[in-house]
Amino acid sequence: MENAFQVDLRGVVDLLSRHLYSSPRVYVRELLQNAADAITARRAEEPGAEARVQIRVGDGEVEVRDTGIGLTEDEVHTLLATIGRSSKRDELGFARHEFLGQFGIGLLSGFLVADEIQVETRSAKGGPAVLWTGRSDGRYQVTKTERDEPGTTVTLRARQDAGEWVTARTVTELAELYGSLLPIDVTVNGRRTTLEALPWAERHATPDARRDALLDHGERLFGFRPLDLVDLHVKEAGLTGVAFILPSPANPAVRGAHRVYLKRMLLTERADGLLPDWAFFARCVVDAAELRPTASREALYEDDLLDHTREELGRALRLWLVRLAETDPDGLRDFLRLHHLGVKALALHDDDMLRLVDRWLEFETSAGPMTLAQFRTRHPGGRYTASVDEFRQLAAVSGAQGVGLVNGGYVYDSEILQRLARIDPDARLEPLDPADLATHLGPVDPREELAARPFLEAAAKALDPLGCEVVLRDFDPASLPALYLTSRAAEHHAELREARDAGDELWADVLGALERTMAADRPRLVLNHRNPLVRRVTGLPELSLAATAVQALYGMALLHGHHPLRPADSAALNRSFLGLLDWAVGGEERG
Repeated sequence: MENAFQVDLRGVVDLLSRHLYSSPRVYVRELLQNAADAITARRAEEPGAEARVQIRVGDGEVEVRDTGIGLTEDEVHTLLATIGRSSKRDELGFARHEFLGQFGIGLLSGFLVADEIQVETRSAKGGPAVLWTGRSDGRYQVTKTERDEPGTTVTLRARQDAGEWVTARTVTELAELYGSLLPIDVTVNGRRTTLEALPWAERHATPDARRDALLDHGERLFGFRPLDLVDLHVKEAGLTGVAFILPSPANPAVRGAHRVYLKRMLLTERADGLLPDWAFFARCVVDAAELRPTASREALYEDDLLDHTREELGRALRLWLVRLAETDPDGLRDFLRLHHLGVKALALHDDDMLRLVDRWLEFETSAGPMTLAQFRTRHPGGRYTASVDEFRQLAAVSGAQGVGLVNGGYVYDSEILQRLARIDPDARLEPLDPADLATHLGPVDPREELAARPFLEAAAKALDPLGCEVVLRDFDPASLPALYLTSRAAEHHAELREARDAGDELWADVLGALERTMAADRPRLVLNHRNPLVRRVTGLPELSLAATAVQALYGMALLHGHHPLRPADSAALNRSFLGLLDWAVGGEERG
């Protein structure tokens, strides 16, 4: 035995209000949507039919009157009283894409603010006018009524707890918000709420006049004066619109809130995912005919068409950047100062953007800010560091030795530097191995190095337990007494040793065996003989004091280079500090 489902209308309305719609305000949108669809249906039959929606608000009541196709009595029973039926668009025999609605829920949204809805309608196909009265408890009735012209009037009286949603001010604001771009005449208490045309489709005397008008429009919508604008077109999605460029830096982690219309009805003011993630510097206003909304009609449905649309909009922004580089270099520099992160992100997988970054975007270098193209011209053998700390430690030394250095430690920079060879094999920049920098540091005079040999032997003995060698060099800047340099292989060796010491017996044996297969490559403490303090330390007659001083210089070099301190390093730094303090106090007593 088969039985039909019983539908609790109050439960359905509660479901809509709590889980589908974000706010009761959507009832205005749904009523406008139904009216616009009815007008579209009538114009399909009568192209010259009037397109008008009149909204009257007063005394807690909202009345929406349209000049649409209307309904017959049979259609009223079929379409207004059957929850879950596809929609009147299919019943009337028109293709779904011609209409705004997709889910046939529209009229039920009225129960978000009212317990009773009246629909007075007369079909343009002929037949008498009828009055449908539906109540939130699931009951409805249909009676004959008098109505001269085809069309529909929907009337609802708000419940006491929903009075704020049916004031003239609120309904006017919502009608302007949702329906300002509708291609029909919409009024609220006689006040027109629709524009003559899409703002980006309006005709202007000059391109500059159009640009100024659109910038004004963007400022009204988003609250900022855009830096620039980009026209958007995606044929497959039936999409047109404008992207406005933010005039201030944007947070890449915050997804942009775009204003999206579907068939000129506002879908949402806060759409995300419309643009690629890297295009966080733009805010869009678009109207699309073919993109699909979610069930709540407050977001876009993720499908292949939306993916394609996202790619095409990203392509439009990329082409705008390329044109800006060709026609307005100063404008491009202004843009890059604000939104370099987005361009860098795009350059990771787009060669045109990589060329733009190479030519126009300034990077931090040992010779000051400059573009990568300029840097390669001035420093053919230049290098880059993969961390900001390493750059800060080595930039002055590297620059003084004539080795250009780029700071690749910021977001995306190292990846961009590694990709340069894609656009020009000669543009390749290699990462700097700090150990290689020692080969560029000048040797000490042989006589002075010979005189310092006892000191160097004592220093080597002091730092040997710390796994570090000591060398004496002569280099600029003279203000830097010591430099801690370690190769990539030495860093890996140290990490392996730490893992071995922290692991259990089995892993210690495995890592120990692996460590023995690696070539010994120890970090170096490079003492700068050009520094006055180092010269005094190398000349100390008391070698034990010299060893303590070297340990202090070792600790200072680690701290200056932002290197991590191992327990042994911290202990050596403490010993040297206390030893030098004890020597200083003892020196006063001796005096």
